Amino acid sequence: MTKELLKGNVAIAEAALRAGLEAYFGYPITPQTELLEHLSRRMIELGRVFLQAESEIAAIHMVYGAACTGARVMTSSSSPGFSLMQEGLSYMAGAEIPCVIVDVMRGGPGLGNILPSQSDYFQVTRSAGHGDFRPIVLAPASVQEAIDFTGLAFDLAEKYRHMVILAADGLIGQMMEPAELPAMRAVRRGERPAWATTGAMGRARNIISSIYMQAEEEEGYNLKIQKRLRQIAQAEQRCAEHMTEGAVLLVVGYGTAGRVAYTAVEAARKAGMKVGLLRPQTLWPFPERRLSELADNVEGCLVVEMNAGQMVDDVRLAIGGQIPVSFYGRMGGVVPMPEDVLTTIETEYRRLAQAVPSNRWTKEALC
Repeated sequence: MTKELLKGNVAIAEAALRAGLEAYFGYPITPQTELLEHLSRRMIELGRVFLQAESEIAAIHMVYGAACTGARVMTSSSSPGFSLMQEGLSYMAGAEIPCVIVDVMRGGPGLGNILPSQSDYFQVTRSAGHGDFRPIVLAPASVQEAIDFTGLAFDLAEKYRHMVILAADGLIGQMMEPAELPAMRAVRRGERPAWATTGAMGRARNIISSIYMQAEEEEGYNLKIQKRLRQIAQAEQRCAEHMTEGAVLLVVGYGTAGRVAYTAVEAARKAGMKVGLLRPQTLWPFPERRLSELADNVEGCLVVEMNAGQMVDDVRLAIGGQIPVSFYGRMGGVVPMPEDVLTTIETEYRRLAQAVPSNRWTKEALC
């Protein structure tokens, strides 16, 4: 396999095809429309199902119906469109239906703008429909990760009979980078899991529903969901690290903010500052285990996001008050530059060095 220059949205669409996507239902909204456009051609070429719905509400319920058959099904949208899908997402969670949803985030709230943002962190990790459930959320920081995480999303959805969201900010969807696509997997036509409803004759009825009229039944089902969530939280925490060895200040950022922070951290290290980066690859389950371990060995943490600080609470919960947590972010589609993050790192580094006297701080960094 060789690398080719790919736009993020197109790469996600093609990766889904190669992961065995059988049916796609969606509605165009910037900055994810190229994903839908690519599938509108390729799905037909491959004899698979593509349908542009009349709205995001219609699209997610089409996904629900098709996913009930055990097929690999996907939809994609952007922030306000994803908001419209909340009811359908909750129904699928209640029915234990595996599915993949791509959210290419834009500025908000409201209609906002079409510029890249990370304004959906709360939405994808906390409020993807009502009820006591949380979707698995993967957050790529490059076109290659977007490809890799797309295939992973389908596998995790089927492994746990659970919803998986690929949360990519608009810059990841729109940027072009060299990346390698996987080989085409065979579509599993006719091979359906035992829980699926197929309409086949000669078998007991298999009705998929999310309604339990008795309180005890509903509670029992919720307890089942909670057990699964604990299993996922234990097994599926993912993150990437850069220069965390010997760091006294830890920077935490995901997606594009994580990429920008990576460059800033390298510049800080060259300037003599002991700074490292933790980049969450799963927003849920949040990589709290590794973050807590790192917090034992650093003096402070700086969270970098393209929002008002939506991930900060998760960072603080993981750290458990061991060290102070500060924040730098831009909103409304403004992408922070590495030099802006570096300036914030320098300020935070000096503040921590004055507050926490230690021979771990380098003399050069405090000049």
